[in-house]
Amino acid sequence: MPLPSDQAAVATGQKLLDTIKGIFGPHPGFRPVHAKGVLLQGTFSPTAEAATLSTAPHFHRQSTPVFARFSSFTGLPEIPDNDPHANPRGFALRFMLEESPRRVHTDIVTHSTPFFPAKDGKDAVGFFSSLKDGTVADFVASHPAAKAFVEAPKPAPVSFATEKFYGVNAFKLVNKDGDETFIRYRIVPRAGEAHVDDAELKTLGVNYAFDSVPELLEKGPIEFDIVVQVAEPSDVTDDCTIQWPEDRKLVTLGTISLDSVTPGNPAEQKKIIFDPVPRVEGIEPSADPLIDIRAAIYLTSGKERRAA
Repeated sequence: MPLPSDQAAVATGQKLLDTIKGIFGPHPGFRPVHAKGVLLQGTFSPTAEAATLSTAPHFHRQSTPVFARFSSFTGLPEIPDNDPHANPRGFALRFMLEESPRRVHTDIVTHSTPFFPAKDGKDAVGFFSSLKDGTVADFVASHPAAKAFVEAPKPAPVSFATEKFYGVNAFKLVNKDGDETFIRYRIVPRAGEAHVDDAELKTLGVNYAFDSVPELLEKGPIEFDIVVQVAEPSDVTDDCTIQWPEDRKLVTLGTISLDSVTPGNPAEQKKIIFDPVPRVEGIEPSADPLIDIRAAIYLTSGKERRAA
């Protein structure tokens, strides 16, 4: 995973990383946000329609091994699961495309709200700086995207298996004929969405969501569908804060089946660095400027985490 060639994006990513550390404090060996997590493994099985939209290899195989990481928000590794600030939850997915002679993979990174507080690096730094400085109310008042993100409902899930996750940025699928389709990802639980209200949340244990993962796996795989919302020509694809209308076409690309917790979990979580840039044939980033900034912060923080 190389750093973006855009040095401005790299510099902004570093500034954003430093700002976030100023909010949650340094926690060597952990992610700056979504620090608390668990890594699982399983398989992805595509639908026939996936192959018509993209030449990506995992859409043309019967199944592909995957790793998936559930996480809670904030950079606090011990944040209680019943703390409202643990939302939005995160779901990152890695498709293992080739093991030898070199490791080839592609990732999807999502969280449990369709909103994001910033359209570019400047606004992202501004938003997190306002959290750090205690001026977030002023920032939100003058930035509609941040206001929408802050005010959007973020209920706690009954379990990670009943949460729906959304990709932040738009991507472009390219098929064998060169046809291009702009999409945003959604990870939809096959068990159905289910959440708890604030009163019930207070009665749950501090690790209820993570403790339930092995209990769920004893009953069978945790399953999700990968669904894409398809853009129409008039839809904005380079600004993640602009939502597409809900009447846009939805296409199911396949099913994720997670069947076990990855052995050596703490070490493996420390090692894996998810990449917002697809870096695979048949899937390309949109012109959204946040993609390179996210890639920069993920790689820089990942290297620091591995060295800790």
